Amino acid sequence: MLKNISKKDFTATNIIIIITVLMYIFQINLQNGGLYLGLNMYMLIADFWWQPLSSMFAHGGLAHLGMNMFVLYQFGSLIERGRGAKELIYVYFICGILTSLGSFAYVYYLDQTVNIVGASGAISALLGYVAYYDKAQRSGIITWVLLISVAPLLIGLPIAWYAHFIGLALGFIYALIRK
Repeated sequence: MLKNISKKDFTATNIIIIITVLMYIFQINLQNGGLYLGLNMYMLIADFWWQPLSSMFAHGGLAHLGMNMFVLYQFGSLIERGRGAKELIYVYFICGILTSLGSFAYVYYLDQTVNIVGASGAISALLGYVAYYDKAQRSGIITWVLLISVAPLLIGLPIAWYAHFIGLALGFIYALIRK
């Protein structure tokens, strides 16, 4: 089976997905793993300084993980093929961590009991990055982010919709700066 794995399978996108899946397995096997790895008030009161990064790898369940990894594969691969692995890594992690911090700042004043988990903010940054460069797809990408942010709220799912918008904006700004 391992003979079928080639160098081209070890793309930055695939490596981020593998790390995310492994971190999710770690999270669900760690007592209070979601609180420990998610982004919440423990960052301030218990000095959990890793949370802006680790929250990008923690997820609220298999469906959440699966949806995020599907979109990450699509847009991460697109950016990696067009702009290179290094650019994908920079966009994903710089904008992802900044999105985590921006999301934390937003919820800090509204509800300090929120625990933010998921790669959605970093993935939305990838969408914003692509939207900057692909003007023909820009309105479709923005509509999609609006849809995935608002529709779950309408059916009562607790999602960090603000992380989607913050990530989208940061990805767009990052592309604007890097052009």
